[in-house]
Amino acid sequence: MTFETAADLRNLEAQMPYADRDLPTTVFEMLSQTAAKFPNRPAASYQLLSGEKDKAETLTWKELLEQSVQAANLFRDLGVKEGDTIAYVLPNATETLTTLIGGMIAGIANPINPLLEPEQIGAILRETDAKVVVTLKPFPKTDIAQKVAEAVRHAPHVHTVLEVDLNRYLTAPKSWIVPLIRPKVDGPVHADYKDFTKETRKQNKTLDFADSGKDRVAAYFHTGGTTGMPKVAQHLYSGMIYNGWLGHELLFSEEDNIMCPLPLFHVFAVHVIMQAAIKSGAHVVFPTPQGYRGDGVFDNFWKLIERWKISFIITVPTAVSALMQRPVDADISTVKTAFSGSAPMPMELFKRFESTCGVDIVEGYGLTEATCLVSCNPPTGNKKVGSVGIPFPYTDVRIFNNTLEGPVECATDEVGEICISNPGVFAGNTYTEADKNVDLYHHDKYLRTGDLGRIDDEGYLWITGRAKDLIIRGGHNIDPAEIEEALLAHHDVAFAGAIGQPDAHAGEVPCAYVELVEGASVTQAELMNHAKVHVHERAAHPKFIEILPELPKTAVGKIFKPDLRKSAITRIYNAALEKEGVPVRVTSVLDDKKRGLVAQLTNNGDATDEEVSKVLGSFVRPWEWAEETAKENA
Repeated sequence: MTFETAADLRNLEAQMPYADRDLPTTVFEMLSQTAAKFPNRPAASYQLLSGEKDKAETLTWKELLEQSVQAANLFRDLGVKEGDTIAYVLPNATETLTTLIGGMIAGIANPINPLLEPEQIGAILRETDAKVVVTLKPFPKTDIAQKVAEAVRHAPHVHTVLEVDLNRYLTAPKSWIVPLIRPKVDGPVHADYKDFTKETRKQNKTLDFADSGKDRVAAYFHTGGTTGMPKVAQHLYSGMIYNGWLGHELLFSEEDNIMCPLPLFHVFAVHVIMQAAIKSGAHVVFPTPQGYRGDGVFDNFWKLIERWKISFIITVPTAVSALMQRPVDADISTVKTAFSGSAPMPMELFKRFESTCGVDIVEGYGLTEATCLVSCNPPTGNKKVGSVGIPFPYTDVRIFNNTLEGPVECATDEVGEICISNPGVFAGNTYTEADKNVDLYHHDKYLRTGDLGRIDDEGYLWITGRAKDLIIRGGHNIDPAEIEEALLAHHDVAFAGAIGQPDAHAGEVPCAYVELVEGASVTQAELMNHAKVHVHERAAHPKFIEILPELPKTAVGKIFKPDLRKSAITRIYNAALEKEGVPVRVTSVLDDKKRGLVAQLTNNGDATDEEVSKVLGSFVRPWEWAEETAKENA
């Protein structure tokens, strides 16, 4: 079925309690059921290169089950137990998918973003106490193997590294060249290095051990939120299966072909798409290791839609904006819906996509801490552009404001913090670190998301900002979304990110960073004038706008504001130091777990602590000497 109204979802919920629904208990059970129903239907397809005629590999549901089981058997053969962690640091590939599923069956799968630095990867490996890491064999034009080798050096409990060789996806003569130019990487001495493909092929295609048979933690996902520091969320089978049930019940069937250029280390691809595909039998297509970031993906996107007869496009606003700069040069008549998440979509972009492609966009909302899905707009009903739709069945969304007397639920259309209770919320144990779960829930049940929002009189949820994103100017709260929407209304602006830059008098004042559409020529002064007209609140007028070649973004296309904050701190502090003639400069900004963003200073003369404090002491953000300067001063 699909749905058109909030009443449709509430009627589905009223049929029976969620606990009474006949659902599988584990991912292995869910995958086995689908493989038995549709053994020869396509489950997943993968292209290393983005061309419409480039080589592709497709697994049927029977083959996906067998290869995932072989991976699970291998992990157990390597000593992994049910509570042990199998981490993977991989771009998208068939092996990424079988590692994910096999890891969930054998132990706890821990996807890690390959774009992270070795220090961050190592910290996650230590936090999850990973025993096995699956990663790339050294390959041209990627440094994943090098970064993982360095990370594993600092994760002493990792005893085995399994390498995936992407060369098998290439055809001659390219496949002949790779061994000649493959980078050489020395692995840590405490870990054994093995070939993933050779080792899995030695394993049986039926499970060598009893499936768990009970609900348990089966995945760890790291999340940085807006702080830039990874935290590790725990996901139960029950939360994953809830996502699978929702996708099957409301979005997909075995007849659907889903284009998913999102990374398999993120909950959007892993839970919203893959769990729903596993439950429904839908076919998922992964183009290139980097998805939307892959060479030629945007240029070939519509032709890939035609090649695979795609019915559902999975996207994010930043990708839609890029696609709108390219003509629709293929037959896309099979597409029914584009499902967009990660951030609300600007109205103009929404209208442009629908008019250009003749395809409905469904905006949804989810988060890592809730095992993802929370709400979405009706695929065939009233879509409220800018909202994230209607809460799914068995999802209880409340809007709370904190007061001295405790949390108070907000009235209709009143903005407060979005809080969620549903089968994906692991109440009391969201994060692996116990101290991060303190004050994370209201009434021991509702997960505090940190997102600001409201619920209208028809039950639609609207996100108005991030609680931690608020610009606080002299005690006055400014929502950065107001500034961003105003800038995005300018026809030359593709993306915008507004933050609070340090200010000696007000604490923070608004500033903004923008990325222009291709070929645009608008100036900084013109954008400042545009903002003065279109940002209605005078206090929210940005004091500074910078045009960047490209805004920093996360793997799923969100503007990565920690990097913008670091840039603003560097710019403001250096200007203040230069004005006062103090020969000290900010050379980096450290993201400290307890103190937040800390300016790292280098002394280019003989400036004293007192001189620096006199200049920077009026700013809120702390500073310290960089390691080199500290050593010299010692």
